[in-house]
Amino acid sequence: MTLKENIEVKKVLQFLEEIEIDVIEKPLDSTFLPGLELGPNCIYIDYDKLLYPGDILHEAGHLAVTTASNRNLIGTDEIPADWPTQGEEIAAILWSFAALHYLQLPIEFVFHPNGYRNQSDWFISNFNSGTYIGLPFLEWMGLCVGNERAEKENKSPFPAMQKWLRD
Repeated sequence: MTLKENIEVKKVLQFLEEIEIDVIEKPLDSTFLPGLELGPNCIYIDYDKLLYPGDILHEAGHLAVTTASNRNLIGTDEIPADWPTQGEEIAAILWSFAALHYLQLPIEFVFHPNGYRNQSDWFISNFNSGTYIGLPFLEWMGLCVGNERAEKENKSPFPAMQKWLRD
């Protein structure tokens, strides 16, 4: 079975299609994450070079937490030099965790031992204990609500999402 036929990868690709993040298969040279590169509102994938399919969700998180006006600038010279900011990096990590939860995939699918500067175990431990560092930022973006607000507004709290793409 090829990586493209993997059941987890199929779930991720279907989800991204549903939330209107394009995935384009194409040969890639050397990239920060093997086999992945971001473009204007899309993810480029080279399945021959992709090592960790969960990285697709993390990269999708970067697109999702970027403002709609900047999303189409990703991968061009017009994207601000400081993109993604530290806050957007944290938001992308939280977003990818929420996507895992939604897709019912194991946490190690995204937070694999060779990612996150060897801090995957730390993220797994925090997320499994309900500690979501940076959640107020994701809430501020209008993507989710934390426990307190969820209770007041009768909504499902994070990791449930109210919407998947930032305005």
